[in-house]
Amino acid sequence: MAQVSIPSTTLSTLEDAPTASEWGESTCAIHAGSARCKPYHALIEPLVQTATYTFRNSQEVVAYQEAHTRGLPTDRLEYGRYGNPTVAACEARVAALEHADAAIQFASGMAAITTTLLALLQQGDHLIMTDDCYRRTRQFCLEVLPRLGITTTIVPLGDYAALESAIQPNTRLLLSETPTNPYLRVLDVERFAEIARRHGLISVVDSTFATPFNLRPLDWGIDLVIHSATKYLGGHNDLLAGFVAGRAEWVTPVRELHNILGATPDPHNAYLLLRGLKTLSLRVIRHNENGQRVAEFLAGHPEVEQVWYPGLPSHPDYAVAQAQMKGFGGVVSFTVRGDLWRTARFIDRLQIPYISPSLGGTESLVIQPALMSYYDVPPEERRRLGIRDNLVRLSLGLEDADDLIADLRQALDGLE
Repeated sequence: MAQVSIPSTTLSTLEDAPTASEWGESTCAIHAGSARCKPYHALIEPLVQTATYTFRNSQEVVAYQEAHTRGLPTDRLEYGRYGNPTVAACEARVAALEHADAAIQFASGMAAITTTLLALLQQGDHLIMTDDCYRRTRQFCLEVLPRLGITTTIVPLGDYAALESAIQPNTRLLLSETPTNPYLRVLDVERFAEIARRHGLISVVDSTFATPFNLRPLDWGIDLVIHSATKYLGGHNDLLAGFVAGRAEWVTPVRELHNILGATPDPHNAYLLLRGLKTLSLRVIRHNENGQRVAEFLAGHPEVEQVWYPGLPSHPDYAVAQAQMKGFGGVVSFTVRGDLWRTARFIDRLQIPYISPSLGGTESLVIQPALMSYYDVPPEERRRLGIRDNLVRLSLGLEDADDLIADLRQALDGLE
């Protein structure tokens, strides 16, 4: 059989190929972190479903231990808590999307936050965090960290004078979200990073609501970015995962503690997450479109008191959002005219969104925070935290915006 000769001009070289740093978001979300030639000639990243790894002989054990002890690269793993090829591919992809030196995948977003704070803070340290944040993050900082001799000061998001005034000699870290949960306040990440840098502090931002498509905090000078990948990165309401990404000098101690604490992601979750990431850009574009259209509709309805969405000029951080973000996501928070139970009746009338926590998936979800996330908090404490009885958080999915608006209209118009 004659041998086929391929002209050399048709063969691309690695030197000619663009790198992940030069790719657009969609190309990066599909290809970054994956070897061109995968095991068994597979097209997609294989699922390596194993808890541990074998060695052929004792000499291979010694060679691995020597390389590991000296910090040298090695092409193998030892135990599932310390790494997995499917997880490693997922970490590389998220690092590329965030323009980070490295990323670590965790079993959940909360595991990412708690492990990061435990790794970077020690007894006697002080951290500053902004208000209007995820309840469990606040709870960890105010109730758990004090047991370890670590104190927290909370300052209003957007009050940078208060932020600087709260800095103490033992302050070590600044923590914020953007956009925040549930009022979608938008942090000026450039100013936040500059304050941290000027005072020699570590800056950490939870960017779950933004996604790497709408905002890359690291590009604005932030040291570490955190994601609950359960939300937009996974995108299908079918997995739990979290990420920390950023500069190597801060990621390394977090990884070392991660290996000890054991908030290890499941390889199958990483496999699902790799699949979800491939459509991240497409999905976020739709989330942004749905969020903007629904927010504009709600802002004009007489049964709605107030709408919080960074894409509306009425939002307190509209100017910052316009300057730093590409889009504003699929979460819209608003208050219905009426009390706790009139608001509950509105939610019960909705036909498309499911009553469920979380966000960033293909299905629209809705909650009344006073009855869901803050049900066990006394009313006066809820009010102090800004959680109003008539507050609704609507997490828009990928449905047609016309259908979502029609559903909201019938639910609002039918209220008694």
